[in-house]
Amino acid sequence: MASTRKPRTDPAGTVPDAPASAATNVPPASAVPATAPPRVGEQIQRLRTERKMTLDDLSRAAGVSKSMLSEIERDKANPTIAVAWRLTNALGVKLDSLFAAPKAPEAIAVAGPHDIPTLHGHDAGYQLRVWGPIELAGHFEWYELTLKPGGALVSAAHEPGTREHLTVLQGSIEVEAAGATQRLRAADTARYIADQPHAIRNAGKGEARALLVVIHG
Repeated sequence: MASTRKPRTDPAGTVPDAPASAATNVPPASAVPATAPPRVGEQIQRLRTERKMTLDDLSRAAGVSKSMLSEIERDKANPTIAVAWRLTNALGVKLDSLFAAPKAPEAIAVAGPHDIPTLHGHDAGYQLRVWGPIELAGHFEWYELTLKPGGALVSAAHEPGTREHLTVLQGSIEVEAAGATQRLRAADTARYIADQPHAIRNAGKGEARALLVVIHG
C-alpha cells in the first residue's frame, strides 16, 4: 500500500534539503588542474647542450638515428623506455632525471673568470673567450677576441643568413668578408655577412682586442 505520509516541512513551510552526500564535496573534473607531462625532449636537448654534444655526437653515442633524436628533442615524438635509457646512458645521467621537475632559474646567475670557456688558436695567434651562455650556441654567440701581432681568426662559411658584428676595443683590426676588406680602429664596428669564408686579422704592431657577436641564420 502506497504511503500517504507527507514530507516534513520546516516552520516556513519549505521542504528541508536532502543531506549532502560525500560525492558532493568532490570538485568536478574540470576544476582539477591538469598536470602537464614532462617535456622529455627539452630535457634531453638541455643535457646534450650542457655537455657540448652535437646531435650527431649523441646520435652515435646512443645508437639512435639523428632524425629520431631531432623529433624527440622538439617534442614531436616520445621515446620508448629503451630509447630513453640509451640516451640517458650516453648523457651520463639516470633515466629518472628526464622526469624531474626543472629547477627554477636563479634571479641573477654569476659566472666567474674561471667559468668562462676559452679557445686558443696558438698557431694562428688568437684567443676567444666565450661570453655567451652555452644554451644559445648555434643561435646567438658573443666572444672577446684577442689577436697577437700578426694573428688572425680565419673562419669557414657559417649557416646561410649568419652575420657577425665586430667592435674593436683595442688596436687595429682588418676584416675580410665577401671579397671586401675594411680596416678598423678602436671604437669602430663592422657588420658583415658570415655565410661565406671570412677573416679577422690584427693589422697593427701591438695586441688587438674586439667584441665579436655572431647571429646565426
